[in-house]
Amino acid sequence: MNIIEVFKQAFDSIRANKLRSSLTLLAIAVGVFAIISANTAVLVLDTYFKDTLRLMGGDVVTVQKFPAIQMGPTDWERYRNRQDITIAQMERLQDMTYTARGIGPSRNYRTTRVSYNEMETEPNIGIRGGNEHYLENNAYTIDEGRNFLPEDIDYARPVAIIGADVSEALFEIEDPLGKTIRIEGRPYTVIGVTEPKGNVFGQTLDRFVVIPYSNLAGVYGRNQNISIQLRAGSVEEVANTIDEITGILRAIRQVDPGAESDFEITTNESLTGVFEQFTGLLYLIGFVIGGVVLLGAGIGVMNIMLVSVTERTREIGVRKAVGATRKAIVSQFLMESVAICQIGGVIGILAGAGLGNLAAIWLDSAIVIPVGSAIAGVIGMTIVGVLFGVYPAFKAAQLDPIESLRYE
Repeated sequence: MNIIEVFKQAFDSIRANKLRSSLTLLAIAVGVFAIISANTAVLVLDTYFKDTLRLMGGDVVTVQKFPAIQMGPTDWERYRNRQDITIAQMERLQDMTYTARGIGPSRNYRTTRVSYNEMETEPNIGIRGGNEHYLENNAYTIDEGRNFLPEDIDYARPVAIIGADVSEALFEIEDPLGKTIRIEGRPYTVIGVTEPKGNVFGQTLDRFVVIPYSNLAGVYGRNQNISIQLRAGSVEEVANTIDEITGILRAIRQVDPGAESDFEITTNESLTGVFEQFTGLLYLIGFVIGGVVLLGAGIGVMNIMLVSVTERTREIGVRKAVGATRKAIVSQFLMESVAICQIGGVIGILAGAGLGNLAAIWLDSAIVIPVGSAIAGVIGMTIVGVLFGVYPAFKAAQLDPIESLRYE
């Protein structure tokens, strides 16, 4: 039978039974929508996360006391009992390493207000300690002014590099370079402003002030727990660099040879692996929820096709009387079942992709097209149509033509 003719008959059947058909199509569309919207949203998050890590570079390595991301139950008491990573340990690592580059601290000392003359920010500015490598290690670039010099760190100079949000809040009509800002009453001279980086998961990356860690150590103490950032030089050297700094830090921190390391080493690749576990779980949840809905929708398709067989008994009798074979009858009703599923599936795919991409708009990320999920949805709807349409189709084919013609 001509496929176009079969689809036309399916549309005619839908129009003839608008309410019943609409409810069936809605159930199918909701099932596909649940799967496609979840997959699209996860794909947006995955793309955005990988793009963000790519900006930071694949050779950045971070050493910290606590795990960056932890999946499942966590023994936080074990991590809390570890000794802090201090500035003194970082400086010894700088002296002893041969492969690591750009070693520097990373610590958010305070979240507070920053003021300039009569202007003042909200109390949400991160006050960070760093050195001349901080900006490169965190993928920031200077928009105005200059980076820290080694002399700024050595002499603990009261200078600061501010993020784009801080510059906009305090210096809307002035040049910030050379101006003196105040943080908790202490003056700092602005020497640089970074280019804006935008938001990650709805949180701005430009609301900060970086000050030489040596200056902040004089204010808050040198024994504060910090993270250490460094670069391997290339992605190929990451493994060698991790091996070297692991050995050096174990010696510095006097970890027993048989004991596990009391610090965590994180790379962008390891973060990607953990995030992929998380997104895999989200994919699974979406498929389970959508699968349950689709099961109910498939049962609905079977019901509507059984009703259709009953209502069209005389039509089936006429078709058999003029020579239609059982195969032709089966093909007709089976194709109508597939057509109904495909119509609902297309509606669900379009709606799901549209809703899922709202996450891309919210994150200011690129719009994604879930091609794989859409193809899987079309194939899945074909399978659902065949599985739940085969029984009504065979029931129609088994009808006796004489009894069918006498059916009222």
